[in-house]
Amino acid sequence: MKIRQYIYQATSGWRLYSDSAPADEFRPDILLAFGSGKDCSGEILVKWWRDTFPNSQLLGCSSAGEILDTEVFTNSITVTAIQFEGTPFKIHCVDFKAQDDSAKIARTLVDSVDTENLRLCFVLSDGLNINGSKFVEGMRNALPGTCLLTGGLAGDGKRFKETLVCWNEDFSSHKIVLLALYGDQLEVEYGSMGGWDSFGPIRLVTRSENNVLYDVDNQNALALYKKFLGPHAKELPSSALRFPLQVTTPEGQKIVRTILSVDEQKGSMTFAGDIPQGSYAELMRANFDRLVDGAADAAQAVMQKSQQSPELAILISCVGRRLVLGQRIEEELEVVRDAFGDNTCLTGFYSYGEICPFEDNNDAMLHNQTMTITTLRERC
Repeated sequence: MKIRQYIYQATSGWRLYSDSAPADEFRPDILLAFGSGKDCSGEILVKWWRDTFPNSQLLGCSSAGEILDTEVFTNSITVTAIQFEGTPFKIHCVDFKAQDDSAKIARTLVDSVDTENLRLCFVLSDGLNINGSKFVEGMRNALPGTCLLTGGLAGDGKRFKETLVCWNEDFSSHKIVLLALYGDQLEVEYGSMGGWDSFGPIRLVTRSENNVLYDVDNQNALALYKKFLGPHAKELPSSALRFPLQVTTPEGQKIVRTILSVDEQKGSMTFAGDIPQGSYAELMRANFDRLVDGAADAAQAVMQKSQQSPELAILISCVGRRLVLGQRIEEELEVVRDAFGDNTCLTGFYSYGEICPFEDNNDAMLHNQTMTITTLRERC
């Protein structure tokens, strides 16, 4: 696997960031791009693609921060150019409407995928107009159990206005792109950990519909949430990223959910994934050291399974983690670097949701407030 990384910033334009590829005969198969900010439009990225690597496949999404190595950038576009040595791949895309059933969207996407010898499906999705947990469930049910499913939901900083996904020149919202990787030559691994602490009373979810929460303990959930936030309530939904919910489903499964939007008229909150009626919810808050430890644990989970450092690691971390860690944000990247060593290329972005198995059972889930890592390595 040969890799080069590039970055665009409005003040300096495009530049080479890192290069592990030989100087000659670099013909990347895939350009993995993440970007944010008003000065980093799709037009800039598409023009660079056409001028630089027009024969490569460009895919990516908008973000709440871009990751290169152990640095986090804002108002930039980052591109990781990847040339595989012997790994076949295909890219698939689906456009949808906001009212479409998320599970059906997943099935439509998987119907176009050749599943023979499929190792990894890496997906990037619109982050605001999809029910992430329903989509992931639909993907999981349609894919063979031997295929790893990872990826993330696009971000839009703290704005929560519009998220974008791109495939070549098509850069738009209401889109999902899927990278399918094949063959026995490719080794793929994953890790996903959080690091938040729960506190306060545990409340019963008494009225909800899919990913929309109305009542807890027969009281309006939005009113209770605003009471807890106090003066920060006027900054919703972004202020809610600092205080996600831990949800314990009726089956006993614990998941973390963050708010995507609020509806003042209906008194409801829309989350990135389902809040099942009959589940229990409790507030969570950050512990700085535990967040960093969570990122380290995710990387160590990869190393325990692989025993060899990957060539490429795609890091997708929640925007809530970035807001909480603030100036300490690069610490969660540094511990990943420490685990993998200097020869692993790191890329990624801050998201509105992370897709990854949580345990060693290959059953992918939608997560919030986690650091998830997908690693790739080609056997010699």
